[in-house]
Amino acid sequence: MSLIRSWVESANDPECDFPLNNLPYGVFDAGQGPRMGVAIGAFVLDVVQVDHGLDPSLFAAPSWNAVMAAGPEVWAALRARLTELLAGEAHRTAVEPHLVPLETVQMRMPFAVTEYTDFYASKNHAVNVGTMFRGAENALPPNWLSIPIGYNGRASSVVVSGTPVQRPLGQLKAPDQDLPVFAPCQRFDLELEMGAIVGQPSSGMVSVAEADDMIFGYVLLNDWSARDIQAWEYQPLGPFQAKATATTISPWIVTKAALEPFRRPTPERERPLLPYLAEPGPMLYDIDLSVGLAPEGKAETVIARTNYTHMYYSAAQQLCHHTTSGCPMRVGDLLGSGTISGTTPDSRGSLLELSWGGKEPLTLDTGEPRSFLEDGDRLTLYGAAKGDGYRIGFGACSGTVRPAAAVELPTA
Repeated sequence: MSLIRSWVESANDPECDFPLNNLPYGVFDAGQGPRMGVAIGAFVLDVVQVDHGLDPSLFAAPSWNAVMAAGPEVWAALRARLTELLAGEAHRTAVEPHLVPLETVQMRMPFAVTEYTDFYASKNHAVNVGTMFRGAENALPPNWLSIPIGYNGRASSVVVSGTPVQRPLGQLKAPDQDLPVFAPCQRFDLELEMGAIVGQPSSGMVSVAEADDMIFGYVLLNDWSARDIQAWEYQPLGPFQAKATATTISPWIVTKAALEPFRRPTPERERPLLPYLAEPGPMLYDIDLSVGLAPEGKAETVIARTNYTHMYYSAAQQLCHHTTSGCPMRVGDLLGSGTISGTTPDSRGSLLELSWGGKEPLTLDTGEPRSFLEDGDRLTLYGAAKGDGYRIGFGACSGTVRPAAAVELPTA
């Protein structure tokens, strides 16, 4: 597919994240409260103010949950109508007054997150982490090649890009200590992920194809991780407080429809999957991803570049598996892909891997070393699928690390 031209000239720039091919959905505030919008070029279109042709009640709240709940026919109708309004000069006079420059707005959460589940579904990442802690011979858990591993996270701590993230406090235990101490996390990390947003509910098990139909769109996702807190707490039940600090998402929901030209298959299986996880077609997407790290007041260094095709399990497979127990999925459920790592050292999606557990610190372009995040560091995820003369971008997914909260602890 080639670029679809718009009368919004900035949308026709090949380097623009938001051409007419994209039309991602978000919630913006231009000083008059949050409103539902669609990004086009260097602007956001106030959807509520244009003739969208749909029931106005779908846009009564500044959140895309009601539109998601309305179903795929409404999704397709809205996308078609917005494309018509922004492609044809005939609609320019009526629509142009409702364009707001992106540089003048604050972005808000685009939807209400009902539940959050994080997976562990990139084989390269799982092998890297497993090798560090268990050795290369036992890098993958015995079940990993058969099942999408995940855990239920905290929907309450999902925040939109630009929200500061406070360094967590918790129990830490060094290898040479007999007992833990309560202190700020010393090994605070990022996780480069994609998030899939469930747009339709389920009341029983669904197939992979049905799961794919339920997905409304995708966001970039940084699942901030306290590695030292996790090391002490995770056995036997897995991540808890180490993953509850914050999960940052990009502000624009890139719809599944916009990503259709970029579908790619999952990799060849090293072990046959059980039949219920069989995919009817390509379920991954060719999306280039990168991570930038900027120390406080200094320039950004790109520390990693990878691609969404490095996933072993697709979001549709993850969603299908999530329903097998009878677990109901709800509109607004968010599924984190798990850290996305490639095959080369510079394509690893976490500092844990990039610094190999702190043994091989990175040197930023500014000269500073980094094994894990320091206070004042700004982390930004970037992502785009690249077509013929256009790109489907997600916008930045950014957060700055603030110092841990000061607390007064009782004395013994």
